[in-house]
Amino acid sequence: MAQALHVKIAQDLRDRVRRGELPLGAALPSESQLCAQWKSSRGPVRQALATLRAEGLITGGPGKPPVVCSTAVGQPFDTLLSYSAWAHSIGRTPGQHTLELSLRKADEHAAAGLHVDVGSTVVQFLRLRLLDGAPSMLERATFVERVGRLLFDFDCDSGSIWAYLQSRGVKLATASHTIDAVGADPVDAANLQVPEGTPLLRQRRTTRGVDGEVIEFHDDRYLPAVITFTLENTLDTRTPLARNATP
Repeated sequence: MAQALHVKIAQDLRDRVRRGELPLGAALPSESQLCAQWKSSRGPVRQALATLRAEGLITGGPGKPPVVCSTAVGQPFDTLLSYSAWAHSIGRTPGQHTLELSLRKADEHAAAGLHVDVGSTVVQFLRLRLLDGAPSMLERATFVERVGRLLFDFDCDSGSIWAYLQSRGVKLATASHTIDAVGADPVDAANLQVPEGTPLLRQRRTTRGVDGEVIEFHDDRYLPAVITFTLENTLDTRTPLARNATP
């Protein structure tokens, strides 16, 4: 299926930022220039610019020219999407290097994350994620045993774990995310190639199957200069507060 025009425009602008053609603080081409370049009406151009604003890549609104405000790419959390699928969706190349895959007895932290008893057998996983060949995130994952054991038959350096697990019949349904900041510990520092204590974005994710069972718990550390987080919300006009705030 052919990509919609606004998707192509947004991707072209992302690529120009990534290549340094549009550096931090640079103004983007005007709407009229983009319309002429793409032989487009203003609708797709404005939709592409709105996408980049939502990702935190550009700033500027009506009456103000859009300006590059970040060279980090935004990973959205409003849909359940694997890292590999997200990277491909924005025209980037994902990569991975597996550092550890092992069976362990769940300590209190792992047991709490998976909602299992302390001492239960779990599968733990440590993997460095890459974006266009450069380190971007260190992925720590703990799986319930029946799901995690499937990974011993998979080359975890070959691609998406989620895609593989789904091909083996694991049904992923929902996820909850907690996002905060944390200083790089010695493992983070060594693998992300930063000094200890460097601020990192942390995402802790609990993923459940269709029956509500917790399948995996993640504690992932991102380089904020490479990846930021984006989340798009819609105003719920059913609430009294929202109704009062709506013009």
